[in-house]
Amino acid sequence: MSKITHVAVAGATGNLGPSVVGQLLNAGFKVTVLTRQSSSHNFPRSVTVVPVDYDSLESLTNALKGQDAVVSTIASAAIVTQLRLVEAAAKAHVKRFIPSEFGSNTVAEKTRALPVLKDTIAVQDALQKEAASGGMTYTLICTGPFLDWGILVGFIINLKGKSISLYDGGDRVFSSTSLASIGNAVVGVLTHLEQTKNRPVYVQDTATTLKHMAALGKKVTGAEGWKETVVSINELLEQAWAELKKAQPDPKNFVMQFIKASIWGEGYGSHFEKLDNDLLGIEQWSDADLQDLMDSLTEVDD
Repeated sequence: MSKITHVAVAGATGNLGPSVVGQLLNAGFKVTVLTRQSSSHNFPRSVTVVPVDYDSLESLTNALKGQDAVVSTIASAAIVTQLRLVEAAAKAHVKRFIPSEFGSNTVAEKTRALPVLKDTIAVQDALQKEAASGGMTYTLICTGPFLDWGILVGFIINLKGKSISLYDGGDRVFSSTSLASIGNAVVGVLTHLEQTKNRPVYVQDTATTLKHMAALGKKVTGAEGWKETVVSINELLEQAWAELKKAQPDPKNFVMQFIKASIWGEGYGSHFEKLDNDLLGIEQWSDADLQDLMDSLTEVDD
Protein backbone atom coordinates (compact mmCIF):
# COMPACT_ATOMS: atom_id res chain seq x y z
CA MET A 1 0.00 0.00 0.00
CA SER A 2 1.38 3.41 -0.97
CA LYS A 3 2.35 6.04 1.57
CA ILE A 4 -0.22 8.29 3.25
CA THR A 5 0.46 12.01 2.80
CA HIS A 6 -2.86 13.87 2.71
CA VAL A 7 -5.22 13.31 5.65
CA ALA A 8 -8.73 14.71 6.07
CA VAL A 9 -10.11 15.05 9.60
CA ALA A 10 -13.84 15.22 10.28
CA GLY A 11 -15.02 16.46 13.68
CA ALA A 12 -11.81 18.30 14.51
CA THR A 13 -13.31 20.70 17.07
CA GLY A 14 -14.41 18.26 19.78
CA ASN A 15 -12.56 16.83 22.79
CA LEU A 16 -10.29 14.60 20.71
CA GLY A 17 -10.06 16.36 17.34
CA PRO A 18 -7.46 19.03 18.24
CA SER A 19 -5.08 16.41 19.61
CA VAL A 20 -5.39 14.28 16.47
CA VAL A 21 -4.86 17.29 14.20
CA GLY A 22 -1.86 18.40 16.24
CA GLN A 23 -0.16 15.01 16.19
CA LEU A 24 -0.77 14.63 12.44
CA LEU A 25 0.83 18.01 11.81
CA ASN A 26 3.77 17.18 14.07
CA ALA A 27 4.32 13.99 12.07
CA GLY A 28 4.46 15.91 8.79
CA PHE A 29 1.10 15.01 7.26
CA LYS A 30 -0.76 17.52 5.10
CA VAL A 31 -4.00 17.99 7.03
CA THR A 32 -7.37 19.08 5.71
CA VAL A 33 -10.16 19.72 8.20
CA LEU A 34 -13.77 19.27 7.12
CA THR A 35 -16.01 21.79 8.84
CA ARG A 36 -19.70 22.52 8.76
CA GLN A 37 -20.45 25.53 6.58
CA SER A 38 -21.60 27.49 9.62
CA SER A 39 -18.36 26.88 11.56
CA SER A 40 -16.14 29.81 12.59
CA HIS A 41 -13.52 27.72 14.44
CA ASN A 42 -9.87 28.72 14.01
CA PHE A 43 -7.24 26.12 13.11
CA PRO A 44 -3.44 26.20 12.77
CA ARG A 45 -2.29 28.08 9.65
CA SER A 46 -0.83 24.92 8.13
CA VAL A 47 -4.29 23.29 8.08
CA THR A 48 -6.48 23.46 4.98
CA VAL A 49 -10.08 24.13 5.99
CA VAL A 50 -12.85 22.89 3.69
CA PRO A 51 -16.49 23.69 4.56
CA VAL A 52 -18.80 20.78 3.67
CA ASP A 53 -22.44 19.82 3.82
CA TYR A 54 -22.50 16.57 5.80
CA ASP A 55 -25.94 15.82 4.35
CA SER A 56 -24.62 15.96 0.79
CA LEU A 57 -22.75 13.01 -0.71
CA GLU A 58 -21.54 15.22 -3.56
CA SER A 59 -20.16 17.85 -1.18
CA LEU A 60 -18.28 15.26 0.86
CA THR A 61 -16.96 13.41 -2.18
CA ASN A 62 -15.61 16.61 -3.74
CA ALA A 63 -13.96 17.57 -0.45
CA LEU A 64 -12.22 14.18 -0.16
CA LYS A 65 -10.78 14.03 -3.68
CA GLY A 66 -7.01 13.81 -3.44
CA GLN A 67 -7.06 12.70 0.21
CA ASP A 68 -5.19 9.51 1.13
CA ALA A 69 -6.91 8.94 4.48
CA VAL A 70 -9.89 10.09 6.50
CA VAL A 71 -9.83 10.27 10.30
CA SER A 72 -13.20 10.83 11.94
CA THR A 73 -13.43 12.21 15.45
CA ILE A 74 -17.10 13.08 15.05
CA ALA A 75 -18.98 13.26 18.36
CA SER A 76 -21.07 10.29 19.51
CA ALA A 77 -24.37 12.10 18.90
CA ALA A 78 -23.50 12.48 15.20
CA ILE A 79 -21.91 9.07 14.57
CA VAL A 80 -24.53 8.11 11.99
CA THR A 81 -23.31 10.92 9.69
CA GLN A 82 -20.21 8.80 9.12
CA LEU A 83 -22.19 6.46 6.86
CA ARG A 84 -22.34 9.15 4.18
CA LEU A 85 -18.71 10.03 4.89
CA VAL A 86 -17.67 6.40 4.33
CA GLU A 87 -19.54 6.32 1.03
CA ALA A 88 -17.98 9.61 -0.06
CA ALA A 89 -14.48 8.45 0.92
CA ALA A 90 -14.88 5.29 -1.15
CA LYS A 91 -16.08 7.31 -4.16
CA ALA A 92 -13.10 9.65 -3.78
CA HIS A 93 -10.72 6.65 -3.71
CA VAL A 94 -9.46 7.27 -0.18
CA LYS A 95 -7.05 4.53 0.89
CA ARG A 96 -7.65 4.31 4.66
CA PHE A 97 -10.60 5.28 6.87
CA ILE A 98 -10.30 5.55 10.66
CA PRO A 99 -13.82 5.92 12.11
CA SER A 100 -14.78 7.65 15.34
CA GLU A 101 -14.31 4.74 17.74
CA PHE A 102 -11.68 5.78 20.32
CA GLY A 103 -13.37 4.29 23.36
CA SER A 104 -15.10 1.07 24.31
CA ASN A 105 -14.15 -2.29 22.82
CA THR A 106 -16.79 -2.34 20.11
CA VAL A 107 -15.49 -5.64 18.81
CA ALA A 108 -16.54 -7.43 22.00
CA GLU A 109 -19.89 -9.20 21.58
CA LYS A 110 -21.53 -7.76 24.71
CA THR A 111 -20.44 -4.24 23.81
CA ARG A 112 -21.71 -4.51 20.23
CA ALA A 113 -25.15 -5.42 21.58
CA LEU A 114 -25.57 -2.15 23.49
CA PRO A 115 -28.22 0.04 21.80
CA VAL A 116 -26.19 3.25 22.09
CA LEU A 117 -23.57 1.72 19.78
CA LYS A 118 -25.99 0.76 17.00
CA ASP A 119 -24.75 3.53 14.68
CA THR A 120 -21.11 2.73 15.46
CA ILE A 121 -21.67 -0.89 14.43
CA ALA A 122 -23.46 0.24 11.26
CA VAL A 123 -20.37 2.27 10.32
CA GLN A 124 -18.16 -0.76 10.96
CA ASP A 125 -20.40 -2.86 8.70
CA ALA A 126 -20.16 -0.26 5.93
CA LEU A 127 -16.37 -0.18 6.21
CA GLN A 128 -16.13 -3.96 6.14
CA LYS A 129 -18.28 -4.00 3.00
CA GLU A 130 -15.96 -1.53 1.29
CA ALA A 131 -12.88 -3.49 2.35
CA ALA A 132 -14.40 -6.77 1.11
CA SER A 133 -14.86 -5.22 -2.34
CA GLY A 134 -11.11 -4.61 -2.53
CA GLY A 135 -11.40 -0.85 -2.24
CA MET A 136 -10.86 1.36 0.79
CA THR A 137 -9.30 -0.15 3.92
CA TYR A 138 -10.00 0.75 7.53
CA THR A 139 -8.67 0.59 11.08
CA LEU A 140 -10.65 0.72 14.32
CA ILE A 141 -8.75 2.27 17.25
CA CYS A 142 -9.89 1.06 20.68
CA THR A 143 -8.57 3.19 23.53
CA GLY A 144 -10.87 2.88 26.52
CA PRO A 145 -12.11 6.12 28.11
CA PHE A 146 -10.07 9.28 27.54
CA LEU A 147 -7.75 9.29 30.54
CA ASP A 148 -6.96 12.98 31.00
CA TRP A 149 -10.38 14.22 29.86
CA GLY A 150 -12.08 11.60 32.04
CA ILE A 151 -10.26 12.88 35.11
CA LEU A 152 -10.65 16.55 34.21
CA VAL A 153 -14.45 16.38 33.90
CA GLY A 154 -14.93 13.91 36.75
CA PHE A 155 -16.04 10.99 34.60
CA ILE A 156 -13.40 8.58 35.94
CA ILE A 157 -12.65 10.32 39.23
CA ASN A 158 -13.60 13.74 40.61
CA LEU A 159 -10.41 15.11 42.14
CA LYS A 160 -11.69 18.55 43.04
CA GLY A 161 -14.90 17.17 44.53
CA LYS A 162 -13.01 14.31 46.18
CA SER A 163 -15.47 11.69 45.02
CA ILE A 164 -15.51 8.54 42.91
CA SER A 165 -18.08 5.95 41.87
CA LEU A 166 -16.79 2.41 42.35
CA TYR A 167 -18.71 0.41 39.77
CA ASP A 168 -19.33 -3.12 41.06
CA GLY A 169 -16.86 -2.32 43.84
CA GLY A 170 -14.16 -0.77 41.67
CA ASP A 171 -11.88 -3.81 41.38
CA ARG A 172 -12.35 -4.47 37.66
CA VAL A 173 -9.35 -3.58 35.48
CA PHE A 174 -10.00 -1.24 32.51
CA SER A 175 -7.76 0.27 29.85
CA SER A 176 -7.57 4.03 29.39
CA THR A 177 -5.66 6.35 27.06
CA SER A 178 -4.88 10.08 27.03
CA LEU A 179 -5.88 12.38 24.18
CA ALA A 180 -2.24 12.90 23.14
CA SER A 181 -1.56 9.17 23.01
CA ILE A 182 -4.69 8.64 20.91
CA GLY A 183 -3.37 11.22 18.47
CA ASN A 184 -0.07 9.34 18.39
CA ALA A 185 -1.94 6.09 17.77
CA VAL A 186 -3.61 7.65 14.71
CA VAL A 187 -0.18 8.60 13.38
CA GLY A 188 1.05 5.08 14.14
CA VAL A 189 -1.77 3.53 12.14
CA LEU A 190 -1.14 5.78 9.14
CA THR A 191 2.57 4.90 9.16
CA HIS A 192 1.95 1.15 9.54
CA LEU A 193 -0.72 0.57 6.93
CA GLU A 194 -0.25 -3.12 6.21
CA GLN A 195 0.07 -4.11 9.86
CA THR A 196 -3.15 -2.28 10.78
CA LYS A 197 -5.20 -3.07 7.68
CA ASN A 198 -8.88 -3.95 8.17
CA ARG A 199 -8.69 -4.71 11.88
CA PRO A 200 -9.05 -3.20 15.33
CA VAL A 201 -5.95 -1.99 17.16
CA TYR A 202 -5.79 -1.69 20.94
CA VAL A 203 -3.79 0.93 22.83
CA GLN A 204 -3.62 2.09 26.43
CA ASP A 205 -1.61 4.43 28.58
CA THR A 206 -2.61 2.42 31.61
CA ALA A 207 -4.68 -0.54 32.77
CA THR A 208 -5.96 0.21 36.24
CA THR A 209 -8.94 -0.08 38.56
CA LEU A 210 -11.19 2.57 40.04
CA LYS A 211 -9.99 1.62 43.51
CA HIS A 212 -6.41 2.25 42.45
CA MET A 213 -7.42 5.58 40.90
CA ALA A 214 -9.04 6.51 44.23
CA ALA A 215 -5.84 5.64 46.10
CA LEU A 216 -3.76 7.81 43.77
CA GLY A 217 -6.33 10.59 44.02
CA LYS A 218 -6.01 10.60 47.81
CA LYS A 219 -2.24 10.95 47.49
CA VAL A 220 -2.72 13.98 45.27
CA THR A 221 -5.45 15.80 47.20
CA GLY A 222 -5.13 14.36 50.69
CA ALA A 223 -7.15 11.50 52.16
CA GLU A 224 -9.59 13.61 54.17
CA GLY A 225 -13.11 14.23 52.91
CA TRP A 226 -13.29 11.62 50.15
CA LYS A 227 -16.62 10.05 49.22
CA GLU A 228 -16.60 6.61 47.59
CA THR A 229 -19.93 5.32 46.30
CA VAL A 230 -20.38 1.70 45.21
CA VAL A 231 -22.64 1.55 42.13
CA SER A 232 -24.13 -1.61 40.63
CA ILE A 233 -23.67 -1.94 36.87
CA ASN A 234 -26.72 -4.22 36.71
CA GLU A 235 -28.84 -1.52 38.33
CA LEU A 236 -27.54 1.05 35.85
CA LEU A 237 -28.48 -1.27 32.98
CA GLU A 238 -31.92 -1.91 34.42
CA GLN A 239 -32.52 1.84 34.64
CA ALA A 240 -31.29 2.36 31.08
CA TRP A 241 -33.44 -0.39 29.57
CA ALA A 242 -36.47 0.85 31.50
CA GLU A 243 -35.93 4.35 30.11
CA LEU A 244 -35.73 3.01 26.56
CA LYS A 245 -39.15 1.39 26.95
CA LYS A 246 -40.77 4.78 27.50
CA ALA A 247 -42.63 6.49 24.66
CA GLN A 248 -40.11 9.33 24.67
CA PRO A 249 -36.93 8.11 26.37
CA ASP A 250 -34.53 10.77 27.64
CA PRO A 251 -30.92 10.14 26.49
CA LYS A 252 -29.70 11.59 29.79
CA ASN A 253 -31.20 8.55 31.48
CA PHE A 254 -29.70 5.81 29.33
CA VAL A 255 -26.72 6.86 27.17
CA MET A 256 -24.05 7.22 29.86
CA GLN A 257 -25.45 4.23 31.77
CA PHE A 258 -24.73 1.98 28.79
CA ILE A 259 -21.33 3.58 28.20
CA LYS A 260 -20.34 3.05 31.83
CA ALA A 261 -21.38 -0.59 31.55
CA SER A 262 -19.15 -1.00 28.50
CA ILE A 263 -16.17 0.32 30.48
CA TRP A 264 -16.70 -1.03 33.99
CA GLY A 265 -19.09 -3.94 33.47
CA GLU A 266 -18.15 -7.62 33.38
CA GLY A 267 -17.40 -9.19 30.00
CA TYR A 268 -17.33 -6.06 27.81
CA GLY A 269 -13.65 -6.42 26.89
CA SER A 270 -12.62 -3.11 28.44
CA HIS A 271 -9.28 -4.47 29.67
CA PHE A 272 -7.18 -4.83 26.51
CA GLU A 273 -4.98 -7.85 27.07
CA LYS A 274 -3.44 -7.89 23.58
CA LEU A 275 -1.99 -4.47 22.79
CA ASP A 276 -0.65 -2.69 19.71
CA ASN A 277 1.32 -0.15 21.77
CA ASP A 278 4.72 -1.34 20.55
CA LEU A 279 3.65 -1.29 16.89
CA LEU A 280 2.17 2.19 17.16
CA GLY A 281 4.84 3.71 19.39
CA ILE A 282 2.75 4.22 22.53
CA GLU A 283 4.63 3.89 25.82
CA GLN A 284 2.64 2.77 28.85
CA TRP A 285 2.54 4.96 31.90
CA SER A 286 3.82 4.30 35.40
CA ASP A 287 1.90 5.18 38.56
CA ALA A 288 4.19 8.18 38.84
CA ASP A 289 3.08 9.35 35.39
CA LEU A 290 -0.55 8.94 36.36
CA GLN A 291 -0.04 10.80 39.60
CA ASP A 292 1.72 13.62 37.73
CA LEU A 293 -1.31 13.87 35.44
CA MET A 294 -3.63 14.12 38.43
CA ASP A 295 -1.41 16.77 39.99
CA SER A 296 -1.56 18.84 36.81
CA LEU A 297 -5.33 18.49 36.48
CA THR A 298 -6.01 19.67 40.02
CA GLU A 299 -4.43 22.97 38.99
CA VAL A 300 -6.76 23.42 36.00
CA ASP A 301 -9.58 25.91 36.54
CA ASP A 302 -13.12 24.67 35.98
